[in-house]
Amino acid sequence: MLDISFVRQNPLEVRSNLAKRQDKGILERFDSLLSVDKEWRSLKQKVDELRSMRNLISKEIEALVKQGKATQEKINEARAIPEQIKSSEARMRELDEKRLSLLMAIPNLLHESVPFGKDETENKVIRVWGKLSKPDFEIQHHGQLAVRLGGADFEKAVQISGEGFYFLKNELALMEQALSQYAIHYLVKKGFTFVKPPFLLRRKPLSGALDLSEFESVIYKIEGEDHYLIGTAEHSLNALHFEEILDSNQLPLLYAGFSTNFRKEIGKHGLDERGLFRLHQFDKVEQFVFCKPEDSWKLHERLLKNAEEIVQGLELPYRVVNVCTGDIGTVAAKKYDIECWSPREGKYFETHSLSNCTSYQAVRSGIKYRISQTEKAFVHTLNATAIAAPRALRAILENHQSSDGTVKVPKALQPFMLGVKEIVPLDLQKQKPQIPQPSKKHAHKLLKRKPRRK
Repeated sequence: MLDISFVRQNPLEVRSNLAKRQDKGILERFDSLLSVDKEWRSLKQKVDELRSMRNLISKEIEALVKQGKATQEKINEARAIPEQIKSSEARMRELDEKRLSLLMAIPNLLHESVPFGKDETENKVIRVWGKLSKPDFEIQHHGQLAVRLGGADFEKAVQISGEGFYFLKNELALMEQALSQYAIHYLVKKGFTFVKPPFLLRRKPLSGALDLSEFESVIYKIEGEDHYLIGTAEHSLNALHFEEILDSNQLPLLYAGFSTNFRKEIGKHGLDERGLFRLHQFDKVEQFVFCKPEDSWKLHERLLKNAEEIVQGLELPYRVVNVCTGDIGTVAAKKYDIECWSPREGKYFETHSLSNCTSYQAVRSGIKYRISQTEKAFVHTLNATAIAAPRALRAILENHQSSDGTVKVPKALQPFMLGVKEIVPLDLQKQKPQIPQPSKKHAHKLLKRKPRRK
C-alpha cells in the first residue's frame, strides 16, 4: 500500500497518478482517505492538546494548594479531560481502521513509462524474438496431442477432481519437471538463492503481497483455519522477510522460488481452455527481489533479461509487452508480459509476467532496510515468472510438433529428461517407452557396484 506520509505530502501528485487507471472508484476511495486522515489528524491534535492541558491544570492546582486558595473549579475542569480523551481516542481507533482499509484498497502509483490504454489490446509491444512458425499442416490442440503422446489424462482428472486439473505421465511428466529444473539451474548460476517456500500462508502475511478483498474469489482458504493456499511463490517469498529490518549491505536479495500454486478462478472452459493453460493447480518458478529503491528499475530489466533467455533456450518465439494503465494490476508500478507464439491460434498468449512493485508490498508487509543507525526506509520488491511449467509445456507442444505429431524436445531440457530428444505419439510407436533404460551390462555393473567407504 502507499505510505500515508507520502500521501499527506503529495496529495495532488498521488491523485493525478491514480487517475491514469481510469477507475472512478479508486479516486472516490482516495478522496475518502484524505477526509478520514484529516479528521484523524485533527483528533490527534485535540488529544495532544487535552493531555497538555491536563498537565498544565495539575500544576495550577499544586500552586493553588501551596497558596491556600480554592481548587475545586480547577479540579472539576481536570476531571472532565480524561473522558474527552477517551471518546476522542475511541473515534481515532475507528478512523485508523477505516484509513488502513482504504489504503489497502488503493493501488500502487504507476511509473511514467507505463503506456496509457483501456485494456490488454492497448499494451505496447516493445520487442519480438524468434521466427514465427507457419507449418503447412494442421497444428493439433496441445491437450489432444498430450493425450496422443501418452503423456496426459484429462478425463480421469476431471472425473476425480473437476475441471482445471490433469494427470501428466511418461515423457510429458518428465518435461514438466525438466522445465522447472532448467529455470532453477539457470537462476542459481546467476546468483539467485533457491527457495522452496510454504504453500500455506496466514491471512496477515498473505495480505502483504496482495489485496485479499480483491482476490478472495481467486485464493483457496482452508475452512476453519487462518490459512490460505498460495496462488504463486511470490506470496511466500514476499513474506520471507515479513516485518523485518534488513541490513543495507544485504541488498539486493535475489530469490528463485519453486512452488505448486492453487487458484480458484480459471475462466470459461472450451476446447482451448481444457488442457494446460488455465488450471487450479500448477507448478511455477518465480524470481523475487528485495532491493534499495534506487536499484529497482535496473533490476526490473535484469529480471526481464533472465526470463527472455530462459524462453530463448526453449526455442520459443515470443514478444515482450509493456502492460498499459488499464490492464496493469493493483500492486505493480510497472509490468512486462512475455507472450509466446501459438501457431495453432495464430496469436501470442501470456506465459510470463514481471512486476516492479516499488515499496507497495513492503509497506503492507512492514519490510524496511537500515540506512543508518537512526534512519530506515521501505525496500522495493520485484517479482517475475521464470517458468510457468504448464504454459511453457503448451508452447513447446505447439511450436515443436511435426506433421505426424512427434514433438522435438528442446536441447536445453534434454539433460533433465534422461536424454530424451523427441516424444512420439503412441499410435506411431513400435515399442514403448522412449525414456532411455540402462543396458543390461550397465545395469549389472550398477548392481555389482560396492558402496563407497566413508
